[in-house]
Amino acid sequence: MIKIVDKFKFYLLVGFLFSVLLVISLGIYADYQVNTPLIAEGEEQIFEIESGQGLEEIARDLDSQGLIKDKVWFMLYIFYRGWAAQLQAGDYILNSSLSIPEIAQKIFQGDVIPGDIIVTIPEGFTLKQIDARLAAVDLIEEGELLSRSELEGYLFPDTYQFGKETGLAQIITEMMDNFNKKLNKSLVAETEKQGKIIKEIVTMASILEKEAPLYSDRQIISGIFWKRIRNNYPLQSCATIAYVLGVDKWIYSIEDTEVDSPYNTYRNVGLPPGPINNPGLLALKAAVYPLVTDYNFFLSAPSGETIYSRTFEEHKANKEKYLR
Repeated sequence: MIKIVDKFKFYLLVGFLFSVLLVISLGIYADYQVNTPLIAEGEEQIFEIESGQGLEEIARDLDSQGLIKDKVWFMLYIFYRGWAAQLQAGDYILNSSLSIPEIAQKIFQGDVIPGDIIVTIPEGFTLKQIDARLAAVDLIEEGELLSRSELEGYLFPDTYQFGKETGLAQIITEMMDNFNKKLNKSLVAETEKQGKIIKEIVTMASILEKEAPLYSDRQIISGIFWKRIRNNYPLQSCATIAYVLGVDKWIYSIEDTEVDSPYNTYRNVGLPPGPINNPGLLALKAAVYPLVTDYNFFLSAPSGETIYSRTFEEHKANKEKYLR
């Protein structure tokens, strides 16, 4: 019996020592993979991170450009540091003689090539407003973007980092690429499942962007608007009147709503011919995923609250209560 116990202790000790050696070996291996550069002496190269790129794409590009040993170890290190959502777009000067922590630190801190221009395009900006914003930072000539009216709705609002010599074509490409990344496969698949096309979704989203700031309200309004389209009832969206007139008002007059334009959704049934601005992701999602309710009307109160009603009589009463 004693010999059996002694053997058990011996095997337990051997197992423990083996586990310790395994952990130490893995630690040494991990340290080597993370902290040892790909090569001792490498040449500098420009590494670009586009706006909207995620960790996996960045790690893949670093690997394919020969800057790191393995993308998996780069990703593991970033996750360990908690930096996954904080990697910054821009052009970097990197070298394959840098370790993973050194490269990661540069990208986390945004240590980009000096001279890049950072510009923010807010959600709901029109093509005209984007043109003015880009011209204000000397990236384009004022009015240069306005001839590309077909782009309205598809220049995704975000914070971008451009080189001073970046031309309009490259700016458009980056913003549209960002749009295509944000409008991902699941959103496209759901759009097709509903028998809609992307232009309809973007147009609806651009209206929702201006009708309410909250995602929950946008979903309800989206349900109301899609219902009106099915019932051949005008959308009667003040956002489209603002687009036609070029003026934002709290309340539009009867004369305003009678303006002659295909974008006037008081006079015309269905969606306008195209988007009225460049919507953000939440507006796009609200257009794809409307909330079905028994509401048929809504209005925006001075407090910013959206007030809903089921009947036209209720809607008129709410207008008297909140808009007088």
